[in-house]
Amino acid sequence: MGATSDQPSNKPRWGKLLLLVALATTFGGAVSTGYCIGVINAPSKLMKVWCNQTLHENYGSNLSVSGLDLLWSCIVSVFLVGGAIGSLGGAGAANKFGRKACFLICGALFTVGAVLFFFCRAANSVEMLVIGRFIVGLASGLVTATLPMYLSEVAPQALRGTLGVFCAVGVTGGVVVGQVCSLADVFGTEELWHYALTAYMGLILVCYLPSYLFPESPKFLYIVKGNRAAAKRELQRLRGKDAEDLIAQEIAEMEAEANAKVQTSSFCDVLRDPRLTLPLIIVCCFHGGQQLSGINAIFYYSVSIFEKAGLSTENAQWANLGAGCLNLCISLLGPLLMAYCNRRTLMMFSCALCSVFLFTIAFVLFYIDYVSWFAIACIVCIMGYIFFYQFGLGPIPYFIGSELFEVAPRSVAMSMGSLASWTCNFIIGISFPLLQNAWGAFVFLPFSITCVLLCLLTKFYLPETHGRDPSEVAPLVSKGFRSKVK
Repeated sequence: MGATSDQPSNKPRWGKLLLLVALATTFGGAVSTGYCIGVINAPSKLMKVWCNQTLHENYGSNLSVSGLDLLWSCIVSVFLVGGAIGSLGGAGAANKFGRKACFLICGALFTVGAVLFFFCRAANSVEMLVIGRFIVGLASGLVTATLPMYLSEVAPQALRGTLGVFCAVGVTGGVVVGQVCSLADVFGTEELWHYALTAYMGLILVCYLPSYLFPESPKFLYIVKGNRAAAKRELQRLRGKDAEDLIAQEIAEMEAEANAKVQTSSFCDVLRDPRLTLPLIIVCCFHGGQQLSGINAIFYYSVSIFEKAGLSTENAQWANLGAGCLNLCISLLGPLLMAYCNRRTLMMFSCALCSVFLFTIAFVLFYIDYVSWFAIACIVCIMGYIFFYQFGLGPIPYFIGSELFEVAPRSVAMSMGSLASWTCNFIIGISFPLLQNAWGAFVFLPFSITCVLLCLLTKFYLPETHGRDPSEVAPLVSKGFRSKVK
């Protein structure tokens, strides 16, 4: 009897509403986030010229080359600043307004940003461009802080890892779509670059139209708001009224979690609670380490790296797009990997191999002028790094907080992790060119060391979360660095 009653909880149930929520939020939120990251690189020279002309017309000033570079770095980095602020506000917004409401707020912010982008050329306003980048940064930070949490909370236990990785796949896909739309053959021209910045609005319109059908997170309603009747109604909509056993089991899990000792939900409470110190460190290290592993440094400056490897500028741009496409194709395996593979194994495997490839990239680049075939080896190593990055380093940090933390402190943990990610992304974007000039090829060694440290953190302190409820996992890391996670 016991085995029979447990069977429904282990069988993945893809209802129509759950599938609609997963696809619409991923394309509307995560893909839009990645799009805003990837679209800005290709038309940068055209946009710099427009900025200089506009400032001259409006203020009579001509920027020097260094001044124009500084302005452009501000336009690029203000997006990251907005992302960090949006992440920081994600915890409060998720607990005050709800997970679904946060998704709707993101849509409103993306829309305001698109309007500013579209009309900045007509209005001859660099300020509108800067403000638009900041606003879509706010939306993107809110997406990365709340979307994985929302998807994992509306999913049955058997599908939580699968849905948790949708955000990572969406961001990766959005970067590629942004790169394609900003090509000179599409919108990356002097007359059309503002269309490139705005084109994601099509996704927003399509994906937010059915948002009135989306459910609120049952766990948010039950545990945070204490509205048990509404939580049950949403579960019935998500699972189907014929899944009474599954619904009853999920309600029992939520009741146990609501009665558990861990009910801290404010930033100060979570930071002061010693039981949450280790899982919070893991979440922040995974998010920050994901950026410090060098993925964005490679994509920000991969064209120059490919040129150094001997490719022409045009071929280097196509190789960069190919790297983005490879990144997307491998990320599409994420939902399948997360459904069947252990998190610890994937993370250690990914970190170890990425460390090897990064070390090899540094070695090959240092001697590239002395060995003829090292140019090809450099390209192969970059592609190899991107390939294995998506096995663990890419997807797992996005949702690991939802598997380590129970509902009450989860929003704070996800917000802190997202903040760490955006902050480290900003640090890499600002410091990498300086370090590259100072260290040359050895700039990739710190990335390799970061991967080694993440592998060790995973080995000694990350408990296996695959197929387990957070209420089972939380006690395993409640004793800080004295925890026995195996």
